[in-house]
Amino acid sequence: MTLPRRRFLHLAAGVAGLPVVSRIAWAQSYPTRPVRITVGFPPGQSADISARLLGQWLSDRLGQSFVIDNRPGASSSIATEFVVHAPPDGYTLLWVVTSNYINATLKTNLPYNFIRDIEPIASSTRSTLVVVVNPSVPVKTIPQLIAYAKANPGKLNMASGGIGNSTHLAGELFKMMTGIDMFHVPYRGSAPALTDLISGQVQVMFDLTASSIGYIRAGQLRALAVTTVKRSEALPELPTVGDFVPGYEASAVGGFGAPKGTPVEIIQKLNVEINAGLADPDVRSRYAALGSVPNLGSPADFGKLIADETEKWAKVIKFAGIKSE
Repeated sequence: MTLPRRRFLHLAAGVAGLPVVSRIAWAQSYPTRPVRITVGFPPGQSADISARLLGQWLSDRLGQSFVIDNRPGASSSIATEFVVHAPPDGYTLLWVVTSNYINATLKTNLPYNFIRDIEPIASSTRSTLVVVVNPSVPVKTIPQLIAYAKANPGKLNMASGGIGNSTHLAGELFKMMTGIDMFHVPYRGSAPALTDLISGQVQVMFDLTASSIGYIRAGQLRALAVTTVKRSEALPELPTVGDFVPGYEASAVGGFGAPKGTPVEIIQKLNVEINAGLADPDVRSRYAALGSVPNLGSPADFGKLIADETEKWAKVIKFAGIKSE
């Protein structure tokens, strides 16, 4: 039987539209089972705490559990590789951290390309770091720290939570922009670094506010300034490093990513819900207590931020001659 041309074209158009309708319907019903948020750090660290805040929000909003899957190691490279090879169906997400941008330059043998292989979903927060010193160091301001370092070359040891993470690169950027010399002492995480900073084994650290703030308030560490462009709600009395070193800015910028090829409808749905969480007063206040500021935007906005941060830290790594462990 021969169909009239108009009838044939109508049927063909309907068939061609089926995958689109099916995909949209699938996205509308998503999620239908628990979703995994893969975090490249142990439970209790700043990245884990931040991911759990938005994970709970998404669970409440979307009616399925968003479960934190901690896969620590290699500055989030292990977690990232796991997500890169997961099915692109929206059920395995990555908690993106600054280490991802840094690793793109620092680790030349990664089995993936972060910008190519991970779809940006939404940024979450921009977290403040704080410059802290052992109280025995005779400085109370950033200008005094710079002057002391120049007058005492080789005397200051700068701790970090590990080679190539945000606590390390923030300090290297400071050294690059001020021309001072501080000897870098890497640790396996902020906790052991802070222990030695409090005891005086090391003298300076550019640490995430969330892990240092208790020691600052207890008087065990002296805070000099925060590293973001604006002052922190958690430590409003502190100036910014940029007040004394024009152009300086360092922060830990987190967010959500998914395997390449994840349906755009699912990415958009998650983006809307994540932004709604970041705009919620209770969520915002809980992040503020951690020294973090919500960073709302589209998937494209987050993609541009990732590219900008990757380029920024690549310059610092090359200037300082930093090598991977």
